[in-house]
Amino acid sequence: FFFCLQVLPKLPVPDLQQTLDIYLRYVRHLVPEAQFQNTRTIVEKFGRPGGVGEILQKNLLERREKTQNWVYDYWLEDMYLNNRLALPVNSSPVLVFPQQNFRSRDDSLRYAAHLITGVMAYKDMLDTRSLPQDYARGQQAGTELCMEQYYHLFTSYRRPGLKQDSLITQSSPAANKTQEPGHIIVACKNQFFVLNLMEKSRRLNESDLLTQLVKISKMAENAEERLPPIGLLTSDGRTEWAQARDALLKDAVNRESLGVIEQCVCVVCLDEPTGIQPTDSNRAMLMLHGGGHDKNGANRWYDKSMQFVVGADGVCGVVCEHSPFEGIVLVQCTEYLLKFLTSSPSKLSRGSSVTELPTPRRLAWRCSPQVQGMLASSAEHLHRLVKNLDMEVFTFGAYGKEFIKKQKMSPDAYVQVALQLAFYRCNGRVVSTYESASTRRFREGRVDNIRSATPEALSFVKAMTDERAPLQDLEKMERLRRAVDAQTNYTKLAITGLGIDNHLLGLREIAKELKMESPEIFTDKTYHLSNQFILSTSQVPTTVDMFCCYGPVVPNGYGACYNPQSEHILFCVSSFRECSATSSLEMMKALELALVDMRDLCNKCNSASVEKGGARPATPRM
Repeated sequence: FFFCLQVLPKLPVPDLQQTLDIYLRYVRHLVPEAQFQNTRTIVEKFGRPGGVGEILQKNLLERREKTQNWVYDYWLEDMYLNNRLALPVNSSPVLVFPQQNFRSRDDSLRYAAHLITGVMAYKDMLDTRSLPQDYARGQQAGTELCMEQYYHLFTSYRRPGLKQDSLITQSSPAANKTQEPGHIIVACKNQFFVLNLMEKSRRLNESDLLTQLVKISKMAENAEERLPPIGLLTSDGRTEWAQARDALLKDAVNRESLGVIEQCVCVVCLDEPTGIQPTDSNRAMLMLHGGGHDKNGANRWYDKSMQFVVGADGVCGVVCEHSPFEGIVLVQCTEYLLKFLTSSPSKLSRGSSVTELPTPRRLAWRCSPQVQGMLASSAEHLHRLVKNLDMEVFTFGAYGKEFIKKQKMSPDAYVQVALQLAFYRCNGRVVSTYESASTRRFREGRVDNIRSATPEALSFVKAMTDERAPLQDLEKMERLRRAVDAQTNYTKLAITGLGIDNHLLGLREIAKELKMESPEIFTDKTYHLSNQFILSTSQVPTTVDMFCCYGPVVPNGYGACYNPQSEHILFCVSSFRECSATSSLEMMKALELALVDMRDLCNKCNSASVEKGGARPATPRM
C-alpha cells in the first residue's frame, strides 16, 4: 500500500477564517438568537489576528508537515477509542445478508465453509497486494482513493482500556510474500474454538473446513464441557470490559485464550435458531445485538473487526468493529464474498484428508467469582440494550435514484433534505446532523462530517410545513433546489478535505497538547450542542442484495442508514425506546411522506414548466 501513500496528496488544513465563518453559519439556526450572539463574540475573539486560533492553526500546519495525515490519530481517539459505550448497537455497524433457506444444520455449516473459503481468497488478494484500485464515484469521479483501510480488515483488534481503548494491528506480510493463512475463531453455543486454516503445512480446502466445522458443532453440543459465556464481556461498556479483562489476565489459561483470539483472522459465529420471525427489521436487530444473552448475544467477540454470523435459521450477516475502516470498505469486501457464495460453486470434494485433521481446540477459561459477577452484570446490560433498541427497516418503493437524477439533483443530497423534512415534521425543529463523507482522496483518509442541517434545508422545510403563510409551488421548488445545492456544495467541501469538523477537532487537540487552558470556543455550549448528532446518517449503497444498519449515537437520537437503488430506496431507522421523544416508526412514516411530497412537488413544477414552454434551464448538479 506504500505506493498509495506516496502518490496521494496529504489532507489539507483548511483556512482558519473560512472554518470559523462556516461554523457560525451552520450553528446560527440551531440555537436561540441570544446564545448565537454570545457564540459569535467567542468565535470572533478566537479568530482575531495574533489570537489563540492563529497560534493553534500554525501548530496544526506544522503537524501536517510531520505526519502522513494530521487528523488521523485525533479523529480515531475522539470517534472511537475514547468512547466508553458498548460496541453492539452504539458503535458496530452490521451488514444483513439475504435470508438463507437452510434445510438442516449441515446446510448452514456448508454455507459457513464456503464463506470461509471466500474469506481466504479475499485475504490472499490483500496479502499479495493484488486488490484492484478504488476510484471515486459520484462527485469528482475517477480520483484514486487510499486503499489503506482494506489492509485492516483481517489484521485489526480493538483492545479495551480503562480510559481509552487501543487499536492493535498485526503487521501485514510484505507484498508478494505468502504467509501462513493463520486461524479463525469459531463461536458455537457461546464456546470458542480455534480453526487453523493450515494443518501439516497444507492449506485447508472447503471439504476440510466443513469437516472441522462439523467437529466443532458436535463438541459444542457436549453440555458437560461447556464453559462460561466469556464473549458476553465484550458486549459491555468498554471500561467494564477492560476491568473484566484485567481480572481474566491474572490466570495464565485465560491469558493464552485471549492472545489466540486477538491474533485471529476473523470470527465466525454459528448461531442457534431464535424462533423470531426473520423480517428485515428483526434480522437487523439480531445482527446488531444477537438477541441478548439468552439467544446469540454471547456467541460473539465484539473486539474483532470482522464477525461473520451464520444462523442455523438462515439469519446471516457481518458485524464489524468500526474503528479500523469505513462502511464502504466493509461493503466492497462483503460484496465480493456474497458474489463468491452465489457464483463460485461449492468445492466439497469427498474424502480428501478427513481422517488426518486434528480436532479443533476449544479455548479454555478459568472464572473467579469476581469474573462470574461481571458476566452476570454484562448479561443484564446487554438485556437492557436489546429491549431499548427500536428498529425499522423499510423499502420506499414509489421511486428511486433514477427519478431524482431526472430532476438534475444528487440522490444523496435529495435524501438528506428529505430526512430534514421528516425530522422537522416530527419535532418542529432542525437539529445537528451528521453525514459521513469519505476523505480517502488523501493519504490515510477516513471521514469528515457533512453538516446536513443547512440554513437552506430549514428554509425548504418551513416552506413545506407552514400552513399560515402558504407559498407557491414554484417558490417551494426553488427552495428545494437551493437546499439540494447547499448539501451538494458542503459534500464537495468535506470530501476535498475542507470540512469544519476535523479542523475544529484538530485545533482543540493541539490546544490540549500545548497544555493551554481549553479555548472558550470549545467550552461554549453551542459547540457542545453542535456535536450532539441527534440525526446520525449515512448512505451505504450496495450492488448485491444486502443492507447496512447501525444504532443512534446519542440517547435521544436516530441512526438513519439508506441504500438508494434505481427504483427504490432502502432505509434503516433506529432509535431508543427509553427516549419518549423518538419513535422509529413515526420517523419512518414522516420520511415516506416527505419523499412522496417532494416527488409531487417536482412533478407539479415540471408539468407547469412544460405548459409555460420550459422553465429555467436546470443546471447540472453532481
